[in-house]
Amino acid sequence: MRNGTWSVGESSSSTSLSSQHDNEDDRMIALVLTEEYANLDRGVAKRLSNLAPVPHVPRINSYIPNLSDASLDHQRLLQRLNVYGLCEVKVSGDGNCQFRALSEQMYKSPEHHKHVRKDVVKQLKEHRSLYEGHVPMKYKRYCKKMAKSGEWGDHVTLQAAADKFAAKICLLTSFRDTCFIEIMPQYQPPKRGKNCLCKLS
Repeated sequence: MRNGTWSVGESSSSTSLSSQHDNEDDRMIALVLTEEYANLDRGVAKRLSNLAPVPHVPRINSYIPNLSDASLDHQRLLQRLNVYGLCEVKVSGDGNCQFRALSEQMYKSPEHHKHVRKDVVKQLKEHRSLYEGHVPMKYKRYCKKMAKSGEWGDHVTLQAAADKFAAKICLLTSFRDTCFIEIMPQYQPPKRGKNCLCKLS
């Protein structure tokens, strides 16, 4: 990653076959977000109408990919974005990217990422019992770590964001086994118009 953007290299023929298979799988998964996402863009809602979400299980990052894996993952993600008629919105790759992406979706600007992070950490602290079981370290240490600018967000912070903002968070991913993850608020229905469509690679 350079200056917040990924550099994508050439892929081998075996990777190309794998990518073709991934694209076919993605097309078969189909198109999600029906009328609920019509407020985003009717074309997007139509293209994403049948995509089946995978249940979200909060977890922290245990593996940070090397440059080669990251490049292949990014290439897969770009192909998936293309399949669904979406485009990549680049945010600074300074470790705040999850919070910048959430800020971009909620406030139409990545510049409110500090506010988003602060609210997510507050949610983590105030509702410890909801998240502590998913964190494999001392919980206070985890919260302190997540409060620092530049610390990567994880699945736990995504769940806390969904809960805090009463927002359905939809992730289009580069994961080989699934391309779509839907994160719902745990104890309240999502507020109408509070949907976040983010990418995860």
